[in-house]
Amino acid sequence: MHPIGHFMSNQPWSGTSDRTGEIRNPATGAVTGRVSLASKADVDAIVDTAAAALPGWAATPPARRATVMFEFRDLLKTHTDELAELLSAEHGKTLPDARGEIARGIEVVEFACGIPQLLKGEYSEAVAQNVDSFSVRQPVGVVAGITPFNFPAMVPLWMYPVAIACGNTFVLKPSEKDPGVVMRIAELLAQAGVPDGVFNVVNGDKEAVDTLLDNPRIEAVSFVGSTPIGHYIYSRGTANGKRVQALCGAKNHMVIMPDADMDQVADALIGSAYGSAGERCMAVSVAVPVGEQTADRLVGALEPRIRALKIAPYTDPGSELGPVISKQSYDKIHNLIADGIDQGANLVVDGREIALQGYEEGYFIGGCLFDNVTTDMSIYREEIFGPVLSVVRAADYETAVGMINDHEYGNGTAIFTRDGDAARDFWARVRIGMVGVNVPIPVPVAYHSFGGWKRSLFGDHHIHGMEGVRFYTRLKTMTTRWPSGIRTGAEFNFTGGKDV
Repeated sequence: MHPIGHFMSNQPWSGTSDRTGEIRNPATGAVTGRVSLASKADVDAIVDTAAAALPGWAATPPARRATVMFEFRDLLKTHTDELAELLSAEHGKTLPDARGEIARGIEVVEFACGIPQLLKGEYSEAVAQNVDSFSVRQPVGVVAGITPFNFPAMVPLWMYPVAIACGNTFVLKPSEKDPGVVMRIAELLAQAGVPDGVFNVVNGDKEAVDTLLDNPRIEAVSFVGSTPIGHYIYSRGTANGKRVQALCGAKNHMVIMPDADMDQVADALIGSAYGSAGERCMAVSVAVPVGEQTADRLVGALEPRIRALKIAPYTDPGSELGPVISKQSYDKIHNLIADGIDQGANLVVDGREIALQGYEEGYFIGGCLFDNVTTDMSIYREEIFGPVLSVVRAADYETAVGMINDHEYGNGTAIFTRDGDAARDFWARVRIGMVGVNVPIPVPVAYHSFGGWKRSLFGDHHIHGMEGVRFYTRLKTMTTRWPSGIRTGAEFNFTGGKDV
């Protein structure tokens, strides 16, 4: 069983460390591979390679950089099925989920193809007598990305295509739980024509992360993951003078007004709460029906739908809900479910006792539905990151809005209603970064930007879209003045002084 190593100068590199981590199949619990865990020396060597490639790549015309992105986009589309199979085998999510993830990543590559237009500066003529002023955006330098297990293809693709198109070189530290798809995509980017050293992958654990945060050659760090780790990365990175964007945890609420179409609401919640086994920062984990009748109708509509979800490994074409990523996640989710029961919530649908023949050691948890959850319970306060939906009954609309604004997280939210006035009031007042109106997972398209508020984001910039361009570039403004008057003399005599 050969371990997955690293990727440097457009080719695999084994590194020098002898430490490795296990890669497990979440459906069976069996070890299917090993991944190298980089030492400080390994990380520094890869950063040095990226630094050496920076001057040439930064000087490459944006149109040429865009040409690489166009070719990369075509290769990703051609290899989508292969990449989805590799992703599902390591992560456990269904194949439709995996294909959808790759498609959302490709959208950001397509956005990066327009980098010549996106990097255009501004010019002001005659800001004073014979004085002009103009601005340009230039690459930050060597930048790093630290990405999570739940979207091993998409989240990195939200980072490095924009960063590279802007003229930076990039070092990616993916999750050690499912690194295979990242390594295959790195090969495709090399095939697309990116020069040696422009894009690199280092696999590892905390030692690799800390080395990236401390290495003085790294100018900026992008992170997606949990809030505690995000806060750590932001604090340590900024203390070392780096620009940091850290997109973190969430507890996303959906408000259901009495006039909402309940069939539409149920469809939306099945997909947004249980899709990808709830392992996404934009999952809806709290449903907030306004009024007791609305709540009763909601629970009645959801219960049979949740019980009917097909729990199976990704190899089953009918699978709607796969396993969670690891035994650690499995245990955490079980513990939080037990806490919810102990604290007085009503577990309407209990998905803990899932038994699949041949997959007894897998990390499967069926869909769970809690009713009568209150805001002091741990299942309400904490990000569960699993297929668990909590119903918190709100007496009125104002209570629902206050509940959302009072929560420490501010990633995403949604309202389902036919009332335009209520919808407008909602999106205007909620202190949340991404808001959906009759849209359960309001993830922005690639040319807008993704990010939350409050403890869901550390740093000033959201990811991809123009916020991504701003994060991966520095603004430089020039003010110029030239001597007035047109000079005449030998330099205008193109005949060298001879008569024509």
